[in-house]
Amino acid sequence: MTPQELATKVGEVIGTSDWVEMTQDKVNMFADATGDHQFIHVDVEKAKLTPFGGTIVHGFMTLSMIPYLSAHGGFPRADGVKMGINYGGNKTRFISPVRVGKRIRGHWKLLEMVEKRPGQWQQTCEITIEIEGEDKPALICEWIMQFFV
Repeated sequence: MTPQELATKVGEVIGTSDWVEMTQDKVNMFADATGDHQFIHVDVEKAKLTPFGGTIVHGFMTLSMIPYLSAHGGFPRADGVKMGINYGGNKTRFISPVRVGKRIRGHWKLLEMVEKRPGQWQQTCEITIEIEGEDKPALICEWIMQFFV
């Protein structure tokens, strides 16, 4: 679909990703990559003594799953994209912790689609990361991407 056709979807949920399990191995790798080794993420025994009852996924790890979840969903994509970049976010709220072993998935609602200059589009989506079996989502954010055709 053309960017102009995608722009007609403003206000609609444009995709839901597949579920992905958040394993302790993934959390440990994220801790190593970021240097955030707080015990609630990496020490299974000590984390059992907290109100969480076990280890939880870093909030920033959940946020960083957006590209992976986006790649594993049935999303409409604009034809002829040469390059896409993350531009930033307007809002990010971490609503509920993700317990290690739980599965998450994302829902994308297209909020805005603007051609900034010829061939450069800016897309703003509300992304909700859902936790399987939980009433509240892990996070809700407005994320902005730019792509070039």
